[in-house]
Amino acid sequence: MRRKAASGGAFGWLWAAYAVSAYGTGLGFGAFSIVAIEILGAGPARVAALSASGLAIGALLAIPLGPWIEFRAKRPIMITADLVRFAALASIPLAYLLGVLSFAQILVVAVVTATAKIAFTAASGAYLKTIVPDDRLLVATSRFESTTWSATIVGPPLGGTAIGLFGPAITVLVDGVSYLLSGLAVTAIREPEPRPAPKPTATRWGDIVEGWRYILGHPTLRPLFFNTALFNGLIMATEPLLAVLMLSHMGFPAWQYGLAFAVPCVGGLIGSRLARHVVARHGERRVLRGFGALRACWPIGLAFVQPGPVGLLIVMATQFGLIVCASIFTPAVGAYRLRNTDDSRRARVLTAWTITGSLSTALITVTWGLMAGYTGPRAAIAAAGILLLATPFLLPKRVSTAHSRRGQTVFVHTR
Repeated sequence: MRRKAASGGAFGWLWAAYAVSAYGTGLGFGAFSIVAIEILGAGPARVAALSASGLAIGALLAIPLGPWIEFRAKRPIMITADLVRFAALASIPLAYLLGVLSFAQILVVAVVTATAKIAFTAASGAYLKTIVPDDRLLVATSRFESTTWSATIVGPPLGGTAIGLFGPAITVLVDGVSYLLSGLAVTAIREPEPRPAPKPTATRWGDIVEGWRYILGHPTLRPLFFNTALFNGLIMATEPLLAVLMLSHMGFPAWQYGLAFAVPCVGGLIGSRLARHVVARHGERRVLRGFGALRACWPIGLAFVQPGPVGLLIVMATQFGLIVCASIFTPAVGAYRLRNTDDSRRARVLTAWTITGSLSTALITVTWGLMAGYTGPRAAIAAAGILLLATPFLLPKRVSTAHSRRGQTVFVHTR
């Protein structure tokens, strides 16, 4: 079957599914943390534990999913993952209305949604490669990146307003409904799905760890893998701490907290629109190394947040610089990873990548939550910013292209 360009048909519906769930997530930005802080009275350590436990347990439960997804049709997996996330998130406002909402329930929902997200990410990534040709992958990943940032621009201010008017549980419900709509969009795809790879007679341990084995054996994916895991973990670990610092310690209202993160996301639109042009002009290697390093220089600014308009400006300026660089780097990594992964290993590589990211984020979040309990959230945010300055040393020095030769994968270094 001839694959379509990144414009319409199957890609259009897949993009629509991603967009509607992204806008729902943007509207519910920080909703779990706000529910824990404002409804359940959780402090920094508990909020960090909520974020970390959901990611860690969800990732551990998802470890066997790689080979399971690899050898099955991808669209039914995406639809099921969306329906599971809808049901899990809808249980929170229901329990809140019945007066039985607890920290334990929020934790279970976090675990379920984290596991379903890993399944959806692996299945949709593998499916994307079957409907978009290699020379259009960067366009496709840039469009997803652009959608993420446009949703983040619109969502948090509206979500902050909704929280102020209706409470944080409503934003969780809207986020849940977005997954229901996402599932409907995937259902609307009419093109036949390519037949998955033949299923082995039994799943072995080697099949489960094949994604990690492939990544660690690839001279470019390996450093990108470690760089993104550490970088994203440190960035995500500061999110609940910054929420506590701004909402509890400095008294920012929820709408200002959302606005502080929404306005800089204009940089995401700028960066994702420029990504393919920047890669075409400067080359993949320079973009991966240059913007991978530049994105690490900004987060230290969050340690200098203070109450009032100046504090908001500091958050906005810091986030803007970070987002512009990250929104050029991220689609370049995504396109490179899809192009340089064997068809028979793609779902397992994406699953391994996502699981490792979730586990590292969970571990770092717990560590920084405990640190914040002793030092305060500001000092912990500063420590993350300093460590992020070292992450460029993990970036690849050369970029390699994978080729299959006589049944073996060989790597050719490119400029």
